[in-house]
Amino acid sequence: KVYHLNIGQPDIKSPKEALDAIHSYPNDIIAYGESDGDLALRNAVVKYYNESVGVDVSVNDVLITTGGSEAILFSLMALCDPGDEVIVPEPYYTNVHSFARMANVTIVSVTSLLEDNFALPPLSMIEERITSKTRAIMLNSPNNPTGHIYSPKELETILRMCKEHDIFLIVDEVYREFCYDGLNFTSVLKYKDYSDRVICIDSVSKRFSMCGARVGVLISRNRNVIRETLKLSQARLCSPTVEQYASLAAFGAPADYIENVKREYEKRRDFIVKALAKIPGVKCARPNGAFYLIAQLPVEDAEDFAIFMLRDFNYKGETVMLAPAEGFYESKDLGRDQVRIAYVLNTEDLEKACNCLAEGLKAYGQRTL
Repeated sequence: KVYHLNIGQPDIKSPKEALDAIHSYPNDIIAYGESDGDLALRNAVVKYYNESVGVDVSVNDVLITTGGSEAILFSLMALCDPGDEVIVPEPYYTNVHSFARMANVTIVSVTSLLEDNFALPPLSMIEERITSKTRAIMLNSPNNPTGHIYSPKELETILRMCKEHDIFLIVDEVYREFCYDGLNFTSVLKYKDYSDRVICIDSVSKRFSMCGARVGVLISRNRNVIRETLKLSQARLCSPTVEQYASLAAFGAPADYIENVKREYEKRRDFIVKALAKIPGVKCARPNGAFYLIAQLPVEDAEDFAIFMLRDFNYKGETVMLAPAEGFYESKDLGRDQVRIAYVLNTEDLEKACNCLAEGLKAYGQRTL
């Protein structure tokens, strides 16, 4: 058996309301939908933001995309010409690099450190990377892969920097419900004074455990951004019709659905941080949100170790699949001894996975002597 800690695929059930909607889809034809998304779903998104997030957005600010990934890609394509630059704190969600390549955009990284719990690097480091080609700064909060949550002070300081240099701030907020230790999340959309240079990325994938639905959201109060991203949406016709219908139903799930999911992830976070601390040589930052963490292992090459765990090792017939963290860095050679762990399994499976990891590190160390 392989315990998959390598990918953020939750084992938590999707809302019953969403599953029931799929089973009872009322139309005889699964037809093309509107390029900017189903109007009922966009209105549900507006209601969610107004009531649950505490920000005032209108339906004209909302565009439904084919997953949050497409929302990121469309943001880059709308803001940037070929060869333009976007500044991103590393480590960052590795697929952003792929989206940047698709848009012919250059990622300029600024490094956050495990020793600092992956807090935002000094603003001077970010500002010195701004050039005439810089079009945006991109953040992910709560962060994949680190679990860091950017504070209101950090957000406001970055927004001031963006305004001063006439660039945009893109913030991926898909994990906003999953904030732990009593921390409250602050959406970038709350800063109305900077609304003309903000793009917010959202998705149903993690909030409702609907990763395969591929329904995302792009929100901006900047009319030019919405106009340009709508053109891109029209080129791909529409986002998945049935999945939008299911997503609409998911927004009608009881409020305790999200609360129960959050409590479960926090319990898993607490468990795995304690379990990893007991493994000799392993270090990790304590994540405040999302369901990922970066762990530093007592190995020189985490990718080689990950391959060893799959190809050459098992403990009682079980092993673990990990995501080498080097791919989450833009800077060469950073993260070579780190892995990203997604704590999306129940605590019983996490315990077995950590036992496998501990025994695997012992075996790997003996093999390389």
